Amino acid sequence: MSKRVGIEVSIALGDAVKMANTDVVAAYPITPQTHIVEHLAELVAEGELDAEYIPVESEHSAMSACMGSAAAGARTFTATAGQGLELMHECLYVASAMRLPIVMAVANRALSAPISVWGDHSDVMACRDTGWIQIFTENGQEVVDTALCAFRIAEDKNVLLPTMVHLDGFHLSHVIEPIMMPEQSQVDAFLPPNKYPFFLDPARPVAMGDFAPPAIYTEMKWAQEINLQKSKETILKAWKEFAEVFGREYKPVESYRCEDAKILLLTMGSYSETAMTAIDKMREKGDCESVGLLRLRLWRPFPTDELREAIKNADILIILDRALSFGSAGGPVAMEIKSALYDVSKKPKIVNFIGGLGGRDITVGGFEEIIKKGIDIARNGSENEFEIFGVRE
Repeated sequence: MSKRVGIEVSIALGDAVKMANTDVVAAYPITPQTHIVEHLAELVAEGELDAEYIPVESEHSAMSACMGSAAAGARTFTATAGQGLELMHECLYVASAMRLPIVMAVANRALSAPISVWGDHSDVMACRDTGWIQIFTENGQEVVDTALCAFRIAEDKNVLLPTMVHLDGFHLSHVIEPIMMPEQSQVDAFLPPNKYPFFLDPARPVAMGDFAPPAIYTEMKWAQEINLQKSKETILKAWKEFAEVFGREYKPVESYRCEDAKILLLTMGSYSETAMTAIDKMREKGDCESVGLLRLRLWRPFPTDELREAIKNADILIILDRALSFGSAGGPVAMEIKSALYDVSKKPKIVNFIGGLGGRDITVGGFEEIIKKGIDIARNGSENEFEIFGVRE
């Protein structure tokens, strides 16, 4: 049976990677990801994890090493954050296009300049179109569970795509939480051995990632898009089977107190739990009895159908972005949702807030303010396409 322990989320993630019987870890340390790979290095050095640990000279090299190990058929893991994710940016496209089932944890961090080690979602939004499956987490338990699911999803023969597990830097990565850590037997029952069907073999030499002329490039990209969209079937199946083994269920779009809600707040990541408290408080005080919360868990492939179903009865949808899309008419999440709802005949009034940049906290009171102001804008209008929350003028 699972055992509840108090543990730092980064350490728990490392333990989950160990229980997944990972074969290769290639990583370069960067705050706030460092504790994850430090712990894995210790596990390998102490003989608790029978794996190759490759201490590379950069994040670009880390992803390059991961691509080599995954292509050889090894279960492969890495982790990074912020500037490190952007340094490996060009390699991300290669990993997905070559169908390499790498699992990577991203301790989300703000991008420079100015230099910030604190968390927001600017790093992931810069990589949203790289062809990776991407899943967001809200707490330490979800980090552990999602890491195990990520291996199961990425390595499925119907998927074979790299997968990112997003956890907010510091707000999750460095926090000690009570987590139900699974038994090894449970993990073994849920996660089968990796059987990559196209592994490199000196006895059967092949070329991978060759030059593609214009005559075939479009077909290759379209095939990649079809495969990413189809991966949702396997993601849903893996989450269902995870629930059967561990009793915890995950969905692409999750709701909180939305049964009677005409006003919805949508969030991603660890701030969602603070938003839940704000919604509880507002309902108890009678400030807004019909407010509920949507949490977007699956970022890629984007859960268009589930989102449309979740908002079908809402009058107002308030979206919190934690990244700026410079020079645009809103944040990346809001723009994505507006696009998904473009052809929907009955849709809510959408109000977009951008906040929590560079790790700035949004308190319970802050979320109450966002909801109240969002309602006012939806009903009375605003000169702005979006609102920056908490900015000092």
